[in-house]
Amino acid sequence: MSFLSFVHNPDTRDARRVFLGRSGLLLSGAAVALMAGRDALAKGKGKESGASDVRILNTALGAELEAIAAYQLGADSGLLQKPVLDLALTFQGHHKEHAGLLAKTIQTLGGKPVSAKEKYIFPVDALKSQADILRFASLLEKGAVSAYLGAVPVFDNRDLAKAAASILGDEAMHWAVLRNALGEPPVPSAFMS
Repeated sequence: MSFLSFVHNPDTRDARRVFLGRSGLLLSGAAVALMAGRDALAKGKGKESGASDVRILNTALGAELEAIAAYQLGADSGLLQKPVLDLALTFQGHHKEHAGLLAKTIQTLGGKPVSAKEKYIFPVDALKSQADILRFASLLEKGAVSAYLGAVPVFDNRDLAKAAASILGDEAMHWAVLRNALGEPPVPSAFMS
């Protein structure tokens, strides 16, 4: 299942629960401490809750790895002009940081982090200009915002929910910057859905 189709699947609570999204630079002190190695299960509802959170985090990690690949595709395309290329690489760096943190957290919770796919299916034939790449990245970031919005309330461990909310904010900033670069209103509405 592709990133976008998974993000836009509103049919089940599990779909929202399993997916988390991507990015985030500022984490709460509690989340940083948790992700640095504190036992999250002690704060949760036990082993089953921890396993549920690990599934959510692993799906988020998969999406982060996909985002890293997508930004690499844009960077390697030769279509991005210097300031936009720098921005794409900055956002890719954010996703790399998130992926590293998610993988550590999954390990701390006793899980095994997912690995990057050998190949991702991106709409390469439709990416013929800088604007096409920006639009593609914007859609991925918007999907991540929606995914985090759905995931935050279903984490069993509230510290993980706080960290996910921080990542949601970063994704929203990425989306706003990309929309602005496309000449679109950076914040299209007062509410996210």
